[in-house]
Amino acid sequence: MSDGGEAEALAAARKLFAGACDCVWGTGAIESLPQQTLPEVAFVGRSNAGKSSLINALTHRKTLARVSHTPGRTREINFFKLGERLMLVDLPGYGYAKASKTLAAEWQRLIFAYLRGRANLRRVVLLMDGRRGAMELDRAVMDLLDASAVSYCLALTKIDKLLPPERAGVLADIEAQAHLRIAAYPEVFATSALKGEGLDALKVHLAALAASRP
Repeated sequence: MSDGGEAEALAAARKLFAGACDCVWGTGAIESLPQQTLPEVAFVGRSNAGKSSLINALTHRKTLARVSHTPGRTREINFFKLGERLMLVDLPGYGYAKASKTLAAEWQRLIFAYLRGRANLRRVVLLMDGRRGAMELDRAVMDLLDASAVSYCLALTKIDKLLPPERAGVLADIEAQAHLRIAAYPEVFATSALKGEGLDALKVHLAALAASRP
């Protein structure tokens, strides 16, 4: 893409994410998901990986997605309509150690029933805490996404907590893993909801999916 094209894409993406964004649905049961009317992008990651903070930062809100300092608090799938063009979907976090095995299994059943059953799903944004990189459970989720042929991209969060040399090492490792995955988008997004780093690149990526009408 030319410099002019990149600038145009960035301007359009910023305009989209600066527009109206409202929570339109929330459910903890796969049987009561809303009708599929818009392209959907789903955010998933370990409990406390920063999903809600990233959604709030992307949409320039503070409380659109509820941020909890208690891992495992979010137990619903929440749908946010962005500018009548894209649905942002906040999925429950996985891998919270203190959740009961029964409850954890139910959360994961809900997550993957959604991922496998939404024809309008254009991309999954799989978040990983930049300080920890890809953990065993993250890799297991990537295995499931690959096996289900669900297209996803990897996004590192809280990247501001790392020094530049650490960032480079973590990013190189995650990029290498992405290139080995059959359903993973090759570009890895390094972000900080607190500092705003990397948000523009992710906005451009997601805004392009909004143009992919069902």
